[in-house]
Amino acid sequence: MADAIAVLNAGSSSLKFSLYLDTGDDLEWRVKGKIDNLPGAGRLLATGADGRVVAERRWTETVPLSRDDAVGHVMDLLNRATGPHPLRAIGHRVVHGGPSFTAPVRVDTAVLAQLERLTPLALLHQPHNLAPIRPLLASAPQMLQVACFDTAFHRTQPDLAQRFGLPEHFWDAGVRRYGFHGLSYEFIASRLPQIDARAATGRTIVLHLGNGASLCALRDGRSVATSMGFTALDGLMMGTRSGSLDPGLLLYLQRERGMSVDALEHLLYHDAGLKGVSGISGDMQVLRASEDPQAKLAIDLFCYRIARELGSAAAALGGLDAIVFTAGIGEHHPAIRAQVCRDAAWLGVTLDTTANDSNATRISTADSSTHAFMIRTDEEIMIAQHVRTLLRQG
Repeated sequence: MADAIAVLNAGSSSLKFSLYLDTGDDLEWRVKGKIDNLPGAGRLLATGADGRVVAERRWTETVPLSRDDAVGHVMDLLNRATGPHPLRAIGHRVVHGGPSFTAPVRVDTAVLAQLERLTPLALLHQPHNLAPIRPLLASAPQMLQVACFDTAFHRTQPDLAQRFGLPEHFWDAGVRRYGFHGLSYEFIASRLPQIDARAATGRTIVLHLGNGASLCALRDGRSVATSMGFTALDGLMMGTRSGSLDPGLLLYLQRERGMSVDALEHLLYHDAGLKGVSGISGDMQVLRASEDPQAKLAIDLFCYRIARELGSAAAALGGLDAIVFTAGIGEHHPAIRAQVCRDAAWLGVTLDTTANDSNATRISTADSSTHAFMIRTDEEIMIAQHVRTLLRQG
């Protein structure tokens, strides 16, 4: 009988979930959905593989939905959706694995305590990622729970690529470039052999462009360098995050503008990036539809920062064979891909406009010396695959 595997991705205000059946040869997606507006007037929406709605429910501010209750509702839904197939394991997306967790790990109370100690490294993400694990350990102690880390994929980078220009005792304390979006990059790396052998084994830069944005330099499918660093603020400009800044600017804002640490944190995570520059929105779809010159400025700066980081990543690789676009903006905005490819012409990219506009997988011309692709990412199936591996190990 096929086993069922659940995947939970808990964020600051949402709980995403998926259900897969391990058929032996493949992982078959059965249900996918999320609960929004947590805690509070939550809304649950789930669809089946055929696209039909299989569950929908709303809560109100009068009778709000807590995070723990949201986990309970999701688990009830998934247990019903498995039918005759037992739910054997749950995989969790966890942003930070620190220097020690370099691969997916079975979670018990001791491991959970270790992961909770990493919270200062990802204060806005880690507590929410870990929140469903403790109640599930209590309610279903026999259930295999697996933490899969966004930082783990980048631990193949040489020490030199992970270091800051700081005294050694900071490195010993875990201050280093961790990188994020690793589950997305791992999925893309796993797909490249079926798409293009040269990109799979050569020097490839993957652009994960969404509300959070970063890039990763791959050599033979392994992470060599990435734009995000100690936190998910570094590197590319994002939807509401600033990307790279002169650290002296932060000192200036504290000393001369009187900004507190909390005020700086809110600015850099929530009021910067596309939203801050445009003064309109952090949503690329909204900005693309706007005629406001500030919207165009925000888009141009977004693409300019990508061009700068592309050059840096190509230098880390010693050349370039392919670039890959993925995630929300990378998958759904041909105009952004076109602008980035034009800026990357000096790296050998020649865009096939027709292929790009039709969202084809390969979007570069046949004679382009550097290949360009659009590949849809799937972090949830990557987590499910890791869970299946640990499940089979017994």
